[in-house]
Amino acid sequence: MTTNLTPAKTSANTVSADEGLFKPGSKLKHKKSGGFYRVVMLANIEANLAPAYVYESLQNQNFWIRPQAEMEDGRFELVSE
Repeated sequence: MTTNLTPAKTSANTVSADEGLFKPGSKLKHKKSGGFYRVVMLANIEANLAPAYVYESLQNQNFWIRPQAEMEDGRFELVSE
């Protein structure tokens, strides 16, 4: 399955891909579950414009969205960029 996603346009209140700890394409490991994920992009949560990551499970190809602060609080570790 090929996914064509385009990040939201950057403005004063939104994030761009170079603002996150994890870059698009990075492979991550969730420390608690041991699951592996690929970062798709940084985005903004519509309700409050908080920065967030869109990431894909490498086990089942499900997509997830998590606030940037949670992604970068130590629960994920970088495996490769």
